[in-house]
Amino acid sequence: MKRTIVKFRNSAFRQFIARHEKYAALLFFIGGFIFDTLTLGRIDRTYDLVVLCLYMTLLPITIYLFNLADDGKWKNTFLERYEVYFPLGIQFFFGGLISAYVIYFSRSVSLSKTISFFIILVALLLANNFLKKRISNKYLQFGIFFFVNFTFFAFMIPVFIKLMNTYVFIASGLISLTVTLGLIFLIYRSSPSTRREISLFKTISIITIMFLTINCFYIFNMIPPVPLALDTGIVAHEIVKKNGDYHITYEKSKWYYFWRDHKITYAYTSGQPVYIFTSIFAPTDIQKKIYHRWKWYNPENETWQTYEDIGYDITGGRDEGFRGYTYKNNVKLGLWKVEVITEEELVIGVIDFEIINKSSSKGKNLVKNTF
Repeated sequence: MKRTIVKFRNSAFRQFIARHEKYAALLFFIGGFIFDTLTLGRIDRTYDLVVLCLYMTLLPITIYLFNLADDGKWKNTFLERYEVYFPLGIQFFFGGLISAYVIYFSRSVSLSKTISFFIILVALLLANNFLKKRISNKYLQFGIFFFVNFTFFAFMIPVFIKLMNTYVFIASGLISLTVTLGLIFLIYRSSPSTRREISLFKTISIITIMFLTINCFYIFNMIPPVPLALDTGIVAHEIVKKNGDYHITYEKSKWYYFWRDHKITYAYTSGQPVYIFTSIFAPTDIQKKIYHRWKWYNPENETWQTYEDIGYDITGGRDEGFRGYTYKNNVKLGLWKVEVITEEELVIGVIDFEIINKSSSKGKNLVKNTF
């Protein structure tokens, strides 16, 4: 055993960590992000579920080990030689989970109020790079753990139970709150140094405020409805469904608008219907009713007016998403947007366009595509 310990202490990896301790956290952070980017795909895929559940299992264990290390709990045990890696492990798991959330949420976030929650995730992802210097701050440590934990259950539970609604979200929050408070109480009871460093009342107050804040985000529709995601959104001139495929005719945007397939200006002919086609990804067997909320911008009072909510049911499981469309006749000229929303009015995505007279258009650059 002694020979093994000596060999480990003299290993090239440990010496590298010792020499570059200043940059070790950054390397672990980048490693977790790159690993997730290259390997994660569908939230309901077995590999993704295993990786995320493994991260979420190892994270609280590592936090527990790290906090008790200050009390010499692992002295003269095999864990003692690994204590230097506990903060790096915490950062790796934080980075891995948050980067996974950024990947999944980026598919669902729209340029609306839901982007605020996405910005918080990105800020946490970047801030995680500097967490090592603050990792001993237990208030910060437990706060980030609760946020990561809440987000994990918020989109993992619907995947497992094949159901997604407000009650499921509330239940997810209560489970994450219970898990977080359980970890805090366990560490507080087991670690004298933790009892000296933090106030249990203050810690619980911080977690409770975060819990209420996230629920407020949900109530005001500021959280993207993952695991649902808008894969495709197009304003079209004609849609024909044939042999299970959707043949769509629309105006192609310029190549440098890589984030949008259709042209933002729609050359309109009087009496012609305007179509909105969407493809929405949902995990296998999840059934959900979604709506296309058609809105027109009134330049007189400078407000968006809702014209109609047109809904249909989707069923998850298709890689490219569940396809569907709505349309309107006799539309007004001007700015339009169609919000793709759930029954709870959570915004999956927004399709913006401007309807102009065909005569004022320089010519349609129509293309046909099959989805």
